Amino acid sequence: MQTKPIIGLCADRKMLGMHPFHAVGEKYINAVIHGAESFAVVLPSLGDAQSMEQTLDMVDGLLFTGSPSNVEPKHYAGAPSEPGTLHDPHRDATTLPMIKAAIERGIPVLGICRGFQEMNVVFGGTLFQKVHEVPGKMDHREKGDATLDEQYGPVHEVHIQSQGLLHKWFGQEKAMVNSIHQQGVDRLGEGLQIEATAPDGLIEAFSVRESKTFAFAVQWHPEWKHAENPLSTAIFKAFGAACRQRQQQR
Repeated sequence: MQTKPIIGLCADRKMLGMHPFHAVGEKYINAVIHGAESFAVVLPSLGDAQSMEQTLDMVDGLLFTGSPSNVEPKHYAGAPSEPGTLHDPHRDATTLPMIKAAIERGIPVLGICRGFQEMNVVFGGTLFQKVHEVPGKMDHREKGDATLDEQYGPVHEVHIQSQGLLHKWFGQEKAMVNSIHQQGVDRLGEGLQIEATAPDGLIEAFSVRESKTFAFAVQWHPEWKHAENPLSTAIFKAFGAACRQRQQQR
């Protein structure tokens, strides 16, 4: 049996009772296993307690997932968060250095939601902390009392850049996506290329312009019922192909 490429998923550090746990949503794991046709490994968010070099030697790709927590504003010189905002400093200390190091080494990287925002910050970009309060921007948050299918259902269109990677994988210039976020890209990071935008102009996808391999991020959630959505299928298929190529090179 052919060995599948290994994709690491960086965990959130959560308190369950009085004990810290490291957790990744199963929907992301399923998308790696079935959508990217790869072997999923959960990576704890421990900062420098474990060798990042050893982690990067082990994986053929990395998925930086969405999360209820926000990147701490100090990482992009933003204003202090509103009291009560959920942060995950252990994840920040793990993912932010790892993203840049992985891309420099030619390891395929996919960022989703928080992972999208992390990638922008890593490349020197900034974030809106409350997109819905920015003049001219839509409210991109989900309805809290809705069912999961309603929350993750398609709610707005994105325009896909005709010369970009996403258009190459998907073959169309428009698609409907879900919208489950409060933060968003304000200033795009240096060296990043816009791949898709919302009707209000908010950046919804970007790639790393000079990357040696797949280095791509989306603000929406393609992992949700990925097999039922042609756009999601195209993203995970391209990610998996890049990880298999990395595996063969190793």
